[in-house]
Amino acid sequence: MKIKSITKSVLACAFAVALITGCSSYKYLLPVGPDLTQVRAIKFGTSYFVMNAYKHSDRKTIRVWSHMPDSWEDGDKVLFVMHGMSRNAKAYLDQWKQIAEQKNILVIAPEFHSKFYKITTNDYQDGNLYDFFGKENPKEEWAFQVIDNIVEHINEKNSFEINRFDIFGHSAGSQFVHRMVMLYPNSRINKAIAANAGVYTFPSAKGDYPYNLPSQHPPLSGAFSKQLIILLGENDVSSSSGFLDQSTLAMKQGKNRLERGKHFFNVSENIAADRGYEFNWQVKIVPDTGHNKNKMIKAAAELL
Repeated sequence: MKIKSITKSVLACAFAVALITGCSSYKYLLPVGPDLTQVRAIKFGTSYFVMNAYKHSDRKTIRVWSHMPDSWEDGDKVLFVMHGMSRNAKAYLDQWKQIAEQKNILVIAPEFHSKFYKITTNDYQDGNLYDFFGKENPKEEWAFQVIDNIVEHINEKNSFEINRFDIFGHSAGSQFVHRMVMLYPNSRINKAIAANAGVYTFPSAKGDYPYNLPSQHPPLSGAFSKQLIILLGENDVSSSSGFLDQSTLAMKQGKNRLERGKHFFNVSENIAADRGYEFNWQVKIVPDTGHNKNKMIKAAAELL
C-alpha cells in the first residue's frame, strides 16, 4: 500500500512539473513570432515589416503586412484589416488590394501568428486579456494595445502620421474588432466593421469572458459612442462554414452567426437606450451571403 501511495505521489509531482513546464513553454518559448526585420518605411505596393509586439518586452514579435497605392498621401484613409481564425493576414490583404487602389486606402494587416491557432483564441480574437490558462495579462500585452503599438511604430518610421483609422474584421477578426471597440474605446478607431462574428462579448459583466464583459471594464458609454457596424450575412446560418462555437454559453447567444449578431446588437441598443447613452452602432445584413469573407469584404468596402 505504501508503495502504491508513493507511486501516486511521484506521478502527481511529475504531472505538476510537466504542466508547469508546458505552461512556461507556451507562454515564453513557443509563440515568439518571426525574426525582426531592419527598420524601414512602408513602401508603395505590397510589403511587410516585423516589429516587437510589446513596448516593455522583446519576447514577442509581429509581422505587419501593408498595401499602399501609388497615389496615397499623408492624411488619406487608413484601414486595418484583421484576419480570421487561420491567421492568414496576407490572404486578407490580397482581397483588399483592388479596393485599396480604387478607393486610395492604405491597408495594414497585422498577423497574429500562432502554431496553436486551432485550439486557442485568447491571444488574438479574445484580445489577450488572459493567457491560455486563465491568468490575467498586463494591459501592455493586450492585443488591442499591439494595434496602437503598430500605429506608433509606423508614425516613427515614416514621413506620414496616422491619427485615425478604420478597422475591418471578418469571423475571428470580427470578434477582435467588436471587443476592441468595447474594451479599448480610447483607440484611434474612426469606423469599425465587424463581419460575421461567431460569438460576441455581450455588454454585461454577469458571466464569463469572452461571452460577457470582464468584471473590470471601461464605461459602456465610450464603446457605444464609437461608429461600429455589425455586418451579417443573410445566409450565415450554418455551423459547417468555418468554426462555430457551440458551447452552452455561445448557444445562449443564438443558434447561428446571424441570430447572434442580431441579438448582440439588440441587447446593446436596449442598454444604451435605458441608460441614455449615445448609440452610434448599426447592424446591416448582406443579402444572399453566408460565411464568405470575399463577399463580406465587398460589402464592407461600400461602407467606408
